[in-house]
Amino acid sequence: MLELLQEYVEQNELFTPNDPILLAVSGGVDSMVMAELFHRAGFNFSIAHCNFGLRGTESNQDEAFVANCAQALGVKFYVKHFKTREYAGFNKISVQMAARTLRYEWFEELIQTEGFKALATAHHLDDQIETFFINVLRGTGISGMHGILPNRANIVHPMMFAFRRQIEEFASEEAITYREDSSNRTTKYIRNKIRHDLIPLLGEINPDFRKTITATIERVREAELILRNYSTQLSEELLIEENEIIKLDIKRLLSYKPVDLYLYAILQNFNFNRSVCSEIADALGEISGKQFFSGTHRVIKDREYLIITEADDDTTESSDEVVIDESMNEITRPIHLRLSNIENYDDLVVPKTGNVALLDLTKLKFPLKLRKWKEGDSFIPYGMNNKKKLSDYFIDNKFSIVEKENAWLLISNNSIVWLVGHRISNTCRITNETDKILKIELLES
Repeated sequence: MLELLQEYVEQNELFTPNDPILLAVSGGVDSMVMAELFHRAGFNFSIAHCNFGLRGTESNQDEAFVANCAQALGVKFYVKHFKTREYAGFNKISVQMAARTLRYEWFEELIQTEGFKALATAHHLDDQIETFFINVLRGTGISGMHGILPNRANIVHPMMFAFRRQIEEFASEEAITYREDSSNRTTKYIRNKIRHDLIPLLGEINPDFRKTITATIERVREAELILRNYSTQLSEELLIEENEIIKLDIKRLLSYKPVDLYLYAILQNFNFNRSVCSEIADALGEISGKQFFSGTHRVIKDREYLIITEADDDTTESSDEVVIDESMNEITRPIHLRLSNIENYDDLVVPKTGNVALLDLTKLKFPLKLRKWKEGDSFIPYGMNNKKKLSDYFIDNKFSIVEKENAWLLISNNSIVWLVGHRISNTCRITNETDKILKIELLES
């Protein structure tokens, strides 16, 4: 196991033996084996532990256990206590999401203030398989199927050479003690449902499926790399830059089939999603002047070229609509929206403010669209059963002329699902039967 770790770190160029690395150690078998292997390899590391205070005495016992481990290994120990439930309630997010946000914010702070080269987590190949299925079930492109990368920014995953069973066997053989987190046994989280229900079933169908799916993920990653390289090459061939304006030759583009796919390969670098690229491709034979927007850029259909510019406030706000793809988690223009999926409903607080919308994800059809209201628009306001014209809704709720002019609508399948900042549609409200929730927050620009 030690040799495999050293080989994996070297092959993926995660760090050098002398680089100071911060290890995220929970006390579970994965992170305890990682800490032991780092010690045996002679790596330069310290240990960080998060106490989220979610399991009372058990959480404090985990902290004491990891602290003793750090002392035994002779490395520096960092610990942080979080008011996780309080943070989750204040920010109206799940406890699970709150814990993730809090720990990575703290880890980043330690990296910056203490001068660590990177953070190392103990994610392994089974985690990668679980992440693969989570993304597939939610709907994803190729980037969501490449699994957990060995190195991402200043986070490294040095245990991605091993399966969970190998780690547990090594711990048993080497008498490495660890703590069991009782929350790992519950199936109320999607990851645990996949771990305890789906994966054992797949193992019955194909006993070697872990190796099979891991090899498939690796091939997807390789294919993504080839596509990225080709996308770069294609952009160099077709894009022309003149006076800080980027142009794409329409005639040359049309020689590539299918056009929308090649267009997406180029325009994804400017944050355009597949849906908008298809719309642009459909407009290539139309008259000049039509505009399309991503969160950061604008494409103008001219006679011979597609002109690509950065989108400023004036151009974006004047657009007819903005498309929101399922993969997006935030847009900043024309208004600032943050999107997130809620998995843990136990601590869900239904917001009373109109600036937060909780929508039944299964009742939405992507891509969503954001546009200004127009005469004739109608929707079924939350709590009502019949349609109401927006113009009447504005009168009843005493909207000023300015408020009406600034009203934005979130559209799904040509139906209004949210009068942004005010009221959701009754058709997509969450109920006791809701399985998946999309949370959208209207933030200050």
